Amino acid sequence: MTEILLKNADLILTMDDTRRELSGADILIRDGQIVQVGKDLHTQGEVHDASGCLVTPGLVNTHHHLYQTLTRAVPGGQDALLFGWLQTLYPIWARFGPDEMFTSAQIGLAELALSGCTLSSDHLYLYPNGARLEDTISAASELGMRFHPTRGAMSIGESDGGLPPDILVEDETAILDDMIRVVDAFHDPSEGSMCRVGLAPCSPFSVSRELMRDAALLARDKGVMLHTHLAENDEDIAYSQAQFGCRPGQYAEDLGWTGPDVWHAHCVKLDGAEIDLFSRTKTGVAHCPCSNCRLGSGIAPVRAMRDAGVKVGLGADGPASNDNGNLMLEARQAMLLQRVANGADAMSAREALEIATRGGADVLGRTDCGRLMPGKRADIAVWDTGCIESAGSWDPAALLLAGPMTVKHLFVEGRQVVRDGHITTIDLPRVIERQNALARALQA
Repeated sequence: MTEILLKNADLILTMDDTRRELSGADILIRDGQIVQVGKDLHTQGEVHDASGCLVTPGLVNTHHHLYQTLTRAVPGGQDALLFGWLQTLYPIWARFGPDEMFTSAQIGLAELALSGCTLSSDHLYLYPNGARLEDTISAASELGMRFHPTRGAMSIGESDGGLPPDILVEDETAILDDMIRVVDAFHDPSEGSMCRVGLAPCSPFSVSRELMRDAALLARDKGVMLHTHLAENDEDIAYSQAQFGCRPGQYAEDLGWTGPDVWHAHCVKLDGAEIDLFSRTKTGVAHCPCSNCRLGSGIAPVRAMRDAGVKVGLGADGPASNDNGNLMLEARQAMLLQRVANGADAMSAREALEIATRGGADVLGRTDCGRLMPGKRADIAVWDTGCIESAGSWDPAALLLAGPMTVKHLFVEGRQVVRDGHITTIDLPRVIERQNALARALQA
C-alpha cells in the first residue's frame, strides 16, 4: 500500500457533485485513488506541503494530434484556411515514421503535463513508413500520462476526390483489421485504466460513408468510443451539403455517429437543430478554441451547447494549427471567446475550468477522473499562487484570469509526473534535442 498526503492547500477546487471549494484542506491518496478530501488528515506515507497553492483536478484534453509537434509554424501553412493548410502539410507528414511519431508524442504530452493535463486523447489518422498507434502509446506509458489514443484513418485520396495525397490513404479492409488489432491489444476498459483506445476515421471528407458506418458498428461491438472531426468551418459545411445532401449533424446521425459513446471535434458550425440532436443523444464535443482562431474557422457555440445540456470538453488540437499545447491557455481562450460572442457574463473562469476538468472527463466517458472526490483517481494539479502571474489576485480560484498557466506539481494515478515545474519521468532536454533534430531533417 502506497499513501501520499497533499497537506494544507490554500484552496481545493474539488469539481465534485456540489462543486465544493475547501480552504486549508488536504487530499489523501492511496494506491492511485483519492481516499479522503478534508481537513486535518494524516498518513504514515509521503507528505507534500501544498501551502501557498491551489489544487484542482488534472485537466483533460479531448482532442489532439500529437504527431504535429514536429510541424509547428510551417511557413506555407501559417496563414491558410483549413483545406489549404492540410494540403501544405500532408506531403511533410508523409515523410514521418515510428521515431517521429514516438518523439513528437512525448514532446506533446510533456507540454500538456506542464500545463496541468493528466489525461489526453490523441487522434492519429495517418500511418506512413511503418508507423503504428503503439508508437504513441509507448510514449504516453513512458511519460506516465493517462492516455486515450484513437485509431484514425484516411481512405479517400486525391485521385478519388479527397483531400489527402494517395500515399497517405489506406485500404478500408486493412483499416478495420488494424482497428480490431489495436483495441484487442491495448484497450483497457476497467476503472482507473491508463489506456483506452477509440476508433476515429479522420473526417467525412477523407473516408467513405461505408467506413464511417463500419467503424461505428465495430466500436459498438468492441465497447469502445468513436471520434472524428465535424462541422469545423464553412468549407466543411459546404462539402457535406454538396457531397451528402445534408448538414454534418444529419450525416453523423444517419451513420450511427451520435450517442454517449461518440465525441466530435470542433463543431464550430453546428446549428440549433444539431445542438438539440447532440443534447438528446448525449453526444460529446471537443472544443478547440485556439485552433479555431488560428485557422479562422469561427467561434463554436459553446454557450448554447452548455445551456442545451451538451457535454463539452476542451481540446488543444494539433500543434500545427495551434501551435501551442498548453491546456490552461486553451481554457482561458474558451472563456474569452464566449465573452466576445455573448457578453462579459457569458462564461466565468470557474465554468471554463470545469469544462477543462470534469467536462472533458465526462466527454471521454471517464467519470472516475476530473473531480477530487473519494473513490476517484488521483489525477491532481497543484498550482503555485505565489508566482508573479498571481501576484495581487483577490481570487486564486479564478486562475484563468490571473494565472498561473503552468503547473507546480502534477500527479497521475498518484504518481508525480511534474515536480517544481519539471517533468520527472523522462529526460525532457534529451527528447527536445531529438525532436529538433527530426524537425531539421524534415526541412532538409
